Amino acid sequence: MQQRNVLEYLEQTVERVSDKVAFGSPKSKLTFSEVYHNARAIGTRLNKDGFYKQPVVVFMEKSPEAIVSFFGVIYGGNYYVPIDEEMPVHRIELIFQTLKPKAIICDAVTKEMVSKFDYQGTLYLYQDLIQLEIDEKALLLIRERQIDTDPIYIVFTSGSTGIPKGVMACHRSVLDYIENLSEVLEFNGDTVFGNQTPLYFDACLKELYPTLKFGATTWLIPKELFMFPIKLVEFLNEYKINTVCWVVSALTMVSAFGALDEVKPEYLHTIAFGSEVFPIKQFKRWKEALPDCKFTNLYGPTEGTGMCCYYKVDREFAPDEVIPIGGPFRNTEILLLGEDNRPAAAGEQGEICIRGTSVTLGYYKNPEKTSEAYVQNPLNDMYPEIIYRTGDLAKYNERGELIYLSRKDYQIKHMGHRIELGEIEVVVNMLEGIKNACCIFDDVKKKIILCYVGDLTKADVTSFLKEKLPRYMIPNQIHQLDVMPLTANGKLDRVALKNQYTNVRR
Repeated sequence: MQQRNVLEYLEQTVERVSDKVAFGSPKSKLTFSEVYHNARAIGTRLNKDGFYKQPVVVFMEKSPEAIVSFFGVIYGGNYYVPIDEEMPVHRIELIFQTLKPKAIICDAVTKEMVSKFDYQGTLYLYQDLIQLEIDEKALLLIRERQIDTDPIYIVFTSGSTGIPKGVMACHRSVLDYIENLSEVLEFNGDTVFGNQTPLYFDACLKELYPTLKFGATTWLIPKELFMFPIKLVEFLNEYKINTVCWVVSALTMVSAFGALDEVKPEYLHTIAFGSEVFPIKQFKRWKEALPDCKFTNLYGPTEGTGMCCYYKVDREFAPDEVIPIGGPFRNTEILLLGEDNRPAAAGEQGEICIRGTSVTLGYYKNPEKTSEAYVQNPLNDMYPEIIYRTGDLAKYNERGELIYLSRKDYQIKHMGHRIELGEIEVVVNMLEGIKNACCIFDDVKKKIILCYVGDLTKADVTSFLKEKLPRYMIPNQIHQLDVMPLTANGKLDRVALKNQYTNVRR
């Protein structure tokens, strides 16, 4: 029988490995049996109180218990909205204004925080929810009514505007993603994940649902360890973590600060990375430290249910090259469309557009933004077919592999020339002594601004760039930073840099 509900992963696995740790952290851990019981208790209570097909906010610390709450919301026939206590207050307020949540699940730490926000809903404490006796009949009736296009979560993403948009995904798109990702990265019951991302990003899907599918284990890595590379690697070894799916900035932080020279992640055999371009210099340091490890570049937007393209690194790259994002997962097609909505020619840049099951349902209560990005396939005038326009630019190389170029937002016109800011970053990251680099553009003064972390002087950097780049690509300003600002997801925070160093405010 075809699977149509993500919870079937859990129900099949709990029969095999009920006492195995499913999700853990230094503070707590839960077995598959505990996950199964507690999630169904939560679903029972939500159903008993009349919540059905509703957004239910999970406002908790990053913990195994928060993950269980996600599954409990789905058991109740609802869709979860993850919110973390570390999110900015203003952002949470905007999300609450959009959702007007009628049910919120919290823990002892976040209970007081929730009271500061304007909401009209019922507040549940996790520890109280899991005490309720499970109503098997009620849960069975919910399951019988569920179909695979029912939503299971809303993840809020701000994009370039800073205003949160709630991306809704359904069972079908998540199942499709997990099946394909698991095949590509070869997950199994022995996989031990080390989770880096906050739970309010879709990136955590890479660990959460494969753990249920295979009876694997996910350890939630404390955020503060990503400021201490050696302690981070020691954590990986202590918990025998063998698989990580991290943003590039998290990996480069380890390699750029020499942690791999002090201690090796001895169990690590699978590294997937994405969200940013991996500087070749830093990638080689990882490859040299772990020559037998499998490295895979992943690409995909939240609106495409996580990742939709992959490239298994199978060759050497020159310092000025970019690792491809390869090609799409099975059951997904990438349309590379030029400005005239025609397929881009070989070597020509185009916008990445996604076609297939992985395309999510749209933005919650935001038909205007939905209609801008989720559009009719311009190559199909025969029947309705929605594709998602990512706003990302790419081209095919001579091998037929997709090469990510930049966001449309990052492509600028300077001194009469069209420039990809990412090209400048690639060259800067080639320089020995550079740990991290980011380019932004002052739209008012029309100046290119380079920010970097490293041991070199600004004069050294300028001299190197003059040798490698044409005059119109040389940054007009260069700033040496002690620390590069990062988003909550660990990516370069370009908005923060732009706010700091330009007259443009977003």
